[in-house]
Amino acid sequence: QVDFAESGGGLVQPGGSLRLSCTPTSEFSLRYYSIGWFRQAPGKEREGVSCISGSAARTDYLDSVNGRFTISRDNAKNLVYLQMNSLKPEDTANYYCARLFHCGRSDSFQKIAGSWGQGTQVTVSS
Repeated sequence: QVDFAESGGGLVQPGGSLRLSCTPTSEFSLRYYSIGWFRQAPGKEREGVSCISGSAARTDYLDSVNGRFTISRDNAKNLVYLQMNSLKPEDTANYYCARLFHCGRSDSFQKIAGSWGQGTQVTVSS
């Protein structure tokens, strides 16, 4: 079981940007695994936002963030990033990352390997 630590959240005005980072909390190499970003707003279910395959050859995005968010990874640094631009108030949520079994399939976000971390809070407000 692998847990992850998320960072980079904060308070930003609408139209602003943030970059989230995800790294394992143990000596675990992300290199060969798909990683996904999720978010959960108060009173709402957790939803998959984006994912990236181990080689970074495949990425996928929630329709509402496509074109604004970019997922990337640096396997040498054991990090996965989520660059979020043109943020909107509806992007406000706690953001989590997790290992996935695959990326790019319709069911990719339905099951994670491991457990949820504490996430990082993103608040978009003027």
